[in-house]
Amino acid sequence: MATRAYERYGVPVPPQDPDQEFMTVQETAYVLKCSVSWLRRLLRENPHLCARNGNRGRITTNREQRAGIHAARSAGDPRTGRPIPRQRRRPAHKTASAVA
Repeated sequence: MATRAYERYGVPVPPQDPDQEFMTVQETAYVLKCSVSWLRRLLRENPHLCARNGNRGRITTNREQRAGIHAARSAGDPRTGRPIPRQRRRPAHKTASAVA
């Protein structure tokens, strides 16, 4: 069961206008088709890609920052240089002949 805070802040929300200048994290996640938690982690590591509205206020992004987020996301997985993280494979089922 999702908490009230998750339902309010952790779910991507469609913006009223996709071309507006400033968007919240939830709206940005909806436009970029990513999760809010992933976007918050990225913004914590790259504070130049977001702004805050007031003292410890709401995180907002403008058009240039969203373009930077998209470029960072499109760059691929920085750990391996792959375009996307590799899918995990299920282990093969052990048969009676393989065990013996």
